[in-house]
Amino acid sequence: MAQTDLRQDDSQLLMDRSVPGRVGTQLPALDVPAQPLPPAALLRHDLPLPELSELDVVRYFTRLSQKNFSVDTNFYPLGSCTMKYNPKVNDTVAAFPGFAALHPLQPEETVQGALELLYRLQDMLQEVTGMAGCSLATLAGAHGELAGVLMMRAYHLAQGDTKRKVILIPDSAHGTNPASAAMAGFRVASIPSDAKGNMDLHALRNAANDELAGLMITLPSTLGLFDTGIQEVCSIVHEAGGLVYGDGANMNALLGRVKLGALGFDVVHLNLHKTFSTPHGGGGPGAGPVCAAERLAPFLPTPVIERVPPAAVPAREDTVTYRLGAPGRSIGRMAAFHGNFGVLVRAYAYSRALGADGLRQVSGDAVLAANYVLASLKDLYHLPYDRRCMHEVVFSAKRQKERGVRALDVAKRLLDYGIHAPTMYFPLIVDEALMIEPTEAESKETLDRFIQVMRHIAQEAVTSPETVTGAPSSAPISRLDEARAARHPDLRWKPRTS
Repeated sequence: MAQTDLRQDDSQLLMDRSVPGRVGTQLPALDVPAQPLPPAALLRHDLPLPELSELDVVRYFTRLSQKNFSVDTNFYPLGSCTMKYNPKVNDTVAAFPGFAALHPLQPEETVQGALELLYRLQDMLQEVTGMAGCSLATLAGAHGELAGVLMMRAYHLAQGDTKRKVILIPDSAHGTNPASAAMAGFRVASIPSDAKGNMDLHALRNAANDELAGLMITLPSTLGLFDTGIQEVCSIVHEAGGLVYGDGANMNALLGRVKLGALGFDVVHLNLHKTFSTPHGGGGPGAGPVCAAERLAPFLPTPVIERVPPAAVPAREDTVTYRLGAPGRSIGRMAAFHGNFGVLVRAYAYSRALGADGLRQVSGDAVLAANYVLASLKDLYHLPYDRRCMHEVVFSAKRQKERGVRALDVAKRLLDYGIHAPTMYFPLIVDEALMIEPTEAESKETLDRFIQVMRHIAQEAVTSPETVTGAPSSAPISRLDEARAARHPDLRWKPRTS
């Protein structure tokens, strides 16, 4: 007789666990008049829903949730996208009924507290960036990018300058940068990096002509490096009549230390879901406020929150009121309402909890952690730009590749140790790139374990490369055929056939 496998089968889907006649809930008696059904042609004759007890459903989804990888359970060194711990007090504040129960179409006089919070957050972000104005309306980083380049276009058109059609972008840029520029109607030209990872100034000068609308640049760059020629970069663009857009996705390396406005940037967006520690991942939620220098502030998207002096409000002379306003030459609305309010509340709570000194420590700890990882692994993983990094370090697995182990294999092997993969194959100018961002939130003990695991994987690539190329071996799902999964996704349940 064949032996029965008594192990728990967690691979069985909910539909496959169904038992005819089993009930998980009991609906109360109907307490409203019964309504006629829709026409028969619109009705289904069968509805194959699973029939399960409540306990079966609870256990199924609880076990499923325990297989998820999250920053609350494991180390998540995902470079560029910055998956760091989100203090739970931020969630608590955002859930206060006075915030969570608001409706964006309420009269302004009924939401003065919320508007005041937004006004104060605008002020904070202007201070952080060194800019003259801020709009919180944009809903994500790329959304902020699009708003920024639309503002640049509007500025040039307001000057009667219609020939400026080109946006310059470094070869190490986020992929959303050229996409945003193209969506705004610009032609995109790439500027190469030099041997040190900075922008090639010679190439920039050659490209800075009277068609130049502006430059989009990330600081620190996606190589994890501070461009030491950034002030000269801004001067070259400005001398040619262009504007400088700053992708502030990596502002967590500069908080309290560098103001982009002081360097010469004209407009910048901030990723609140990265730098200011609000939830990130799974497609959202996000927020990408746009901050602008004085000459571009009139073009900010609407609304911006305005503070109205008491004398201007006769009916409420004893208070200061806040209202939704529109800059004089605004590019208009970028979203239906006033921004992703829950994320904005979290960012405000985070900033107030830390204060100026705390935000400065965030950038210091983030840079220290990344350089600690750099110094601890550079003997085993190739460092394409051998210099001090900022908040993240970009290694290359080219040495491991010589033994048949690629960056993808290193990333998959990390999963066996309960560590999420770093960003792979980006930036595109680094062969077999592994972009690692430890963030300021992780302890030295966590970093030491990560370093130990990375060193162990490097040794495995020498002594038993098949162990690495076959990983993961202990994850709930082993290595997939990713190309096939992308080209032929299987997204719906089908009953098993005997």
